[in-house]
This record gives sequence, C-alpha cells and structure tokens, in this order.
Amino acid sequence: MWKSGMKWMFLIIGTMVGAGYASGRELWQFFGHESGLAIILFTILFICAVAITMKVSYANQTKNYYNLLEILLGTKIARFYDVLIFFYLMSTTVIMIAGSGATFEAFFLSKWIGIFFIILFIILIFMKGINGVLTFNVAVLPLLMVGLLSILVIYSLDEKLTFMIKLDHQDNWMAAFTFTALNILSILAVLGAVGDQIKSNGEIIIASIGSGLILGFTSYLYNNSLIQISEIIILYEIPLFAILKNYPDYTYIIMTVLLWFAIFTTAVSSVLGIVTRLARFIKYNMWQIACVLLFILTPLTKIGFSTLIALLYPIYGIVNLYLLCAILLFPFYKKI
Repeated sequence: MWKSGMKWMFLIIGTMVGAGYASGRELWQFFGHESGLAIILFTILFICAVAITMKVSYANQTKNYYNLLEILLGTKIARFYDVLIFFYLMSTTVIMIAGSGATFEAFFLSKWIGIFFIILFIILIFMKGINGVLTFNVAVLPLLMVGLLSILVIYSLDEKLTFMIKLDHQDNWMAAFTFTALNILSILAVLGAVGDQIKSNGEIIIASIGSGLILGFTSYLYNNSLIQISEIIILYEIPLFAILKNYPDYTYIIMTVLLWFAIFTTAVSSVLGIVTRLARFIKYNMWQIACVLLFILTPLTKIGFSTLIALLYPIYGIVNLYLLCAILLFPFYKKI
C-alpha cells in the first residue's frame, strides 16, 4: 500500500511541478506578497480535491479523463471540459517544451536544442507505455524535490527570512482557489487515465495528503524567497535563476538540470492525458500518437515560455473554478 501510494504521490507532484512551478514563474503569477494564508488554503483544497478525484477514479476504474468528467459533471458539461482539458494539456505541453528551450538557453545553447532534446526523450518514455511514465516519476521526483527544497531552505537561512504569517495582511487569499483550480485540471486528466490501476483507499490517503503537504510547504518556502527578489524578477525568464545568482556555479548547474527534469515530468504527464484520450479514437501505439502530437505542437513554442504562462494560466484558473467546486461538492450532492 505504501509503495503504491508513494507512486501515485510522485505522479501527482510530477504533474504539477513543471516548468511553471519549479521555475517560480507560476507561483509568482498567482501569489507574491500577502499570500501566506492563500498557500495554506491551497494546501487544504488540493488535498481534498485530489482525494475525491482519486476516489471517484478508483471506484469507477476509469481509463481516461473523459470517463471521470462524465461522472463528476454530467454528460453535457463534461463535453465542454473535455475540449477545455484537451487544449489545456496541449498548451501545457507547449509551455513545457518552451521551458526546456529556455533552460538550455541558460547554458548559452540554442533553445531548439532543448526543444528537440525533450521531444526525443518524451517519445522514448512513451515507448515503455504508462509503466514507463510511472517508473520515471518515482526515480526522478524525490531528487527534484530534495534539490528544490534544499536550495530554498539554504536561501531562507542565508537571508534570515521569517516564516510567520500575519493574518491581518492577507489580501491575496482568493488566489488559493484559482491556483488550485488551474492545477487540478491536469491532475484530473492524469488520474482519470490510471483509475483502473489504483488498488485501495489507503493508496488514495497517502497520495493526496502526502502530495498536498509537500506542495504546500514547498510553495510557501518558494513564495517567501521570491518576495525578497521581487524587484528583479521581471529581468528573469525563470525566477529561480534570480535566487541562484549569488551561489556557486555548480549549484546553478545542478538546479538547472533538476529544473529540466521538472519540465520533463510535467510534459510527460500532459502528453499522457492527451494520448489516453486520443487512444479511444486512434488505433495506434501510445508513442506513435505522442510523436505526431509533438510534431504538431513544436512550432507554437515560438511564443515564449513566460508569455505563455502569463497569458494562459490565469484564464484557465478562472474557467476551472466550476470544475473545482464540482469536485469538492461531489461527495455531498452524490448523497443527495
């Protein structure tokens, strides 16, 4: 049970901790100053939403996200969100591929090297099927989270940052709802694809509480660090590099490599959601569908990493509020 629960926990974290989150750009887009309470609320909302989503997926043994949407929202509204999730996953994939290009630019290499590098490895992972995706997440995510948390803790200690939350100055608390709504969309898409592989309620408890607490703590630590460099964040495509600028070169290199793996895990999770949905209509192997999909999406990376996040994420966060409410209220209106 523990092993399986940890497997799903890392899949959830890997889906969320991509280029936008690990780079700091997504956190800064939603949180920033006066957001301590918002991050606490996000942690609670996230745990509840993930637990309910996993429970419904497990109970109905779902194999793709549309099955899950029909149960949560009904057929008519599910059709709308089916289209929305499909385009969200495609735009997320584009953002991750662009993020790989931006990461390679940090080493003064062409962004196209980074773009083709990540595409190649996504295709290789999908040649192994869903088990290849899960195995990769379990192997890489612990290293990523330890690395990210380590640099944030060291930075917080070096800068002597305080971790107290002043409840009388928390005007940004509403951001918790849009931030959770944004991220639950991709997580729902991935969990809907593996519902038939969840074996017990214990796995659900471990995965939902574990992922929520880890992401909540990391988000608070990260946001607290970004506040200290708020004046110069605008100068960086990837805010994490602003935190690393005064550290040794090897730290910069290690974190850049880990950032790329964060980008890669989310790209893989997003492609997984799309491929399992298309597999109902296209009778080809997963890696073949992924190959064609990536070929179509690559030209859109010209828009730019930070531009894509600033433009698309707030819109998706607002539109998905209905979906978040439907998930959180599902146990109650199901009984009624």
